[in-house]
This record gives sequence, C-alpha cells and structure tokens, in this order.
Amino acid sequence: MRRPSLTTLRAAGALSATLALALTATACGSGGGDTPASGGELAGKTVTVAGVWTGGEQKNFKKVLDAFSAKTGAKTVFVPSGDNVSTFVGSKIEGGNAPDVVLVPQVGVLKQFAEAGWLKPLSEQAATTAGGNLAPVWKNYGTVDGTFYGLYFKAAHKSTVWYAPDALEQAGVGEPKTWDELLAAGRTLADSGRPAFAVAGEDGWTLTDWFENVYLSQAGPEKYDRLARHELKWTDPSVVTALTTLAEVFKDERLVAGGAAEALRTDFPGSVEKVFGPEPKAALVYEGDFVGGVAKDEFGRKPGEDARFFPFPPVGGGKAPVVSGGDAAVVLKDAKNADAGMKLLEYLATPEAAEVWAGAGGFLSPNKDVKPEAYADDTARATAASLVAAGDSVRFDMSDQAPAAFGGTKGAGEWKLLQDFLRDPSDPKRTAAALEAAAAKAYGN
Repeated sequence: MRRPSLTTLRAAGALSATLALALTATACGSGGGDTPASGGELAGKTVTVAGVWTGGEQKNFKKVLDAFSAKTGAKTVFVPSGDNVSTFVGSKIEGGNAPDVVLVPQVGVLKQFAEAGWLKPLSEQAATTAGGNLAPVWKNYGTVDGTFYGLYFKAAHKSTVWYAPDALEQAGVGEPKTWDELLAAGRTLADSGRPAFAVAGEDGWTLTDWFENVYLSQAGPEKYDRLARHELKWTDPSVVTALTTLAEVFKDERLVAGGAAEALRTDFPGSVEKVFGPEPKAALVYEGDFVGGVAKDEFGRKPGEDARFFPFPPVGGGKAPVVSGGDAAVVLKDAKNADAGMKLLEYLATPEAAEVWAGAGGFLSPNKDVKPEAYADDTARATAASLVAAGDSVRFDMSDQAPAAFGGTKGAGEWKLLQDFLRDPSDPKRTAAALEAAAAKAYGN
C-alpha cells in the first residue's frame, strides 16, 4: 500500500535518504507523544512505529496513535520508512535501532521478516481478537509457517475506477460495464476534449495493479494464485494475453493523458490531481478506494458527488475482479519496547481503533465489527461493506505477495519492467520473458 500524499511527495526523491535516517522522536514527530496521558499501564514508555504512510495518511494514523496514547499513557513516534520497507527495517536492525512496530504493505516482505527471525508472534489477546473479527483470508496472509505474525489493520479495495462526473456528462457516456465499453468510453472522452486516464507511471506499483485486475478477470483466480506463488511462469500464454490487453490502453494516447512519456513522470498523487485538481487534464484515474481520500483531503472533492467510482470492469468473458491490499502491523522482537508495541497491536485489532481512522476518511478496515456509521461518507461505507462481504474470495495484491526484489522495489523487478512496458508496449512476449527472468531470480526457482 505504497501511497505517498500529494503535499509531501513532491520532494520525495530528495527526502528519501533523510527519512531513512529519521528514527527519532524529534525527526518525525509523534502521534500522541506531545500530550501523553499522565497515567496508564504504559506511562513512561515510547512506541516507535515505522510505515510507508506520509501526508494525509500519516496524519490520520496519528489520530489512531493519539487514541492509543490516551488509553495507555504511552508516547508514540511515527517514522516514514519510504517505499522500500525491507531495506529500511534491515538497516535499522543492523544498526541496533529497530522500530517497535512496522506497518508492512507486502505479504512477501512480511514473510521475509518472519523467515529472518525478526518478528514477534502476535500475543494471545491480539490473535484472539483478530480471529474473531477478520475473515480467515486476512489471518492467512499474516501467518508464516503456522505462526500468526501480522495484523491487517488497513485494507484497500483495488478494483475501483474513479472519475469526474462532469467529464462523463459532457461526453455523454455512462459508467462502463465491460473492458470494451471502458476503452470505447475513454476514446469518446478524448474526442470530447479530455483524455481518458491519468496513469501514475512514475510509481511502478500502480502498473502492477493495472496488470493484476486484468489478469484476475481474464485468467481467473486459480491461475492468479499460481502466478502469485510463481508456480506458473510469467511466460505462460495467460500472462502474454493480459499484457496484450493492457497494451490496448498503454499504446493509445487518447486513453493515456499525455501519452507514456507524461505518465512516466506522473506519480500517484499527481494522477489524482489530473482528474480532481483545479486544472483537470483527464477524466478517469484507476486505483484503489484511497483515491477518494486524496480527492477529498487535497482537492476538496466530495466522494459520491464530484468524485465517483465504478467497479473495474470484467475483461473478455471473465468476472469483475476484486483485488485487495493491506498494511499489516508486526512487532520486531529485538526492539527496545517490543512488549509495548504488542499492546499497540492489541489495540489495533479492535474496531475502536479502526473507527478512529474511518471517521477521518481515506480508510477501509477488513474488521467486520467496525460500525458502518463510523465511515465518513456513503461511498466509503459501501466500499467497506463490499470488501468485508467478499470474505475469502478477495485476492490480495499479487506484487505484494512476491519477494520484495520482484514485487516491491523501486527501479527493479516488476515495477521497472512494467514501466518499460508502458514506455513501449509493442512486444508483450518480450516483457513476459523479462518478468519471468526477474521472478525466477527473486523466488529462487
């Protein structure tokens, strides 16, 4: 779930090295650390939390940390890890300065941490609470070799296409129900004066999400699961077919605002700005439910009114895809305040914690006990209900299940190869072969 906010990511390249050194209370501030409760079971303790969240997401998570501080007396510090959580955490452990809690956005990275012996198993209380209010699929994604390590606190519905209603109305098109209708609507939008999609090609993770939705719908859940485990090679015809389908968008400048060159200079927040900002340059942006939070927080749009979405449409004869993602909280066992960190996870397992962020917007919880009325608007309420109702049928983001070297590293693996494909989508077979070579190296098979 690698989604920097608009207000902070403009200088992300310059800041990344600085952030990696910022594991101190003064460097990154605290979520409740300035005004901790005077009493409580954790009075005098400081819990350091590392995660990818910046901007609005970090601000809203700090509200959750504030509530934890008020409840327990603990001081909390949040440290942005940058996109490469694996490298960040590894360097901190090596330097003897590990955070207590890490929000891990990738199943593959969580598995690597567990196999390296870095993680503390969930306490009985955290595991019992989570077991009662999460669908089994979320526990499975947080479990490695039979041990429950990762508590999924924040989830995403990554099969949503967001749009500016005025653009569709002006072009005289409705919400597409199929992939072919989507392409046709996009070309009609371009003919009416506004290109279809703002594509965030600078952030390779968004391109993996495009591929995963097409692949899940076209190839089906069984092949999706096999490819996610690398039991199916990326040179399989089903992968080539999905890339060929994706090329229908990437190669058409009427469908990609500014063409590939501009898309490769557009980060995720920038793609939302192109649709919902003060000077719109596109009508549609594909990404998860969190688009609505950025449109609201950064541009004053109201989800459900002037920022709407429709489900990612089915491709070919397949079913509409439901791809999800999530951030799992884990405790590093060698951290200075690991026991206090576990108390934070026990709190995050409760609906009470999730409802703090749900009220702030830009958030979905996989916790079925979160009250619907806790969500800030009807759009978030409906999306959360859809995610919870999907239960075990939801498919987790494929790149997030992969080893970080393949599915979670900027400038490498799947992220880079799909950026190359966006730049030149003329040879899907060649791209599939390159993906297979990178996957085989990362998975070790």
